[in-house]
Amino acid sequence: MSLILLNKPFGVLCQFSPQPERETLADYVKIPNVYPAGRLDADSEGLLLLTDDGKLQHAIAHPDRKEAKQYLVQVDGVATDEALAKLQAPLDLGDFVTKPCTAVRIAAPEWLWPRNPPIRVRVDKPTAWLAITLQEGKNRQVRRMTAAVGLPTLRLVRSAIGAISLATHPLMPGDWMEVDPAELRA
Repeated sequence: MSLILLNKPFGVLCQFSPQPERETLADYVKIPNVYPAGRLDADSEGLLLLTDDGKLQHAIAHPDRKEAKQYLVQVDGVATDEALAKLQAPLDLGDFVTKPCTAVRIAAPEWLWPRNPPIRVRVDKPTAWLAITLQEGKNRQVRRMTAAVGLPTLRLVRSAIGAISLATHPLMPGDWMEVDPAELRA
């Protein structure tokens, strides 16, 4: 049984089947029979876990047993206390209501790599960094949450799943490493 940590680059599709003119996980991980335990949108980057063990994949990704996931989010605007309170409470996104989560302002992470391509910068519009930790993970949920409170997402990096973190397993985009599955609950 293997557990692979991949720092998924921006723009990479979270699948192994080839796509014309798009990079996929197969361009980075050459190990046969491993599959992602969860997904990241092409325009999101950061930690992705892959495994060849179906039970482990289920334990990581199934809605009833999901590991907590932390996202570092650069947003367009100033993150007020009111906006943070709305993010943390159940938030109605139209097709579902989010579960409570944690959302805090943070300084820009010093260990974070520059994004390629860089985000747009507007000198007259401030940005802020947030750390948002979810127990769920619906399609584009973090982006939809920040937009709902008036803070559109500029950059989204998944930094941790359970106890596994890119802060303690520093990998550059596209790099991967194998770890002991017991680290998930360390």
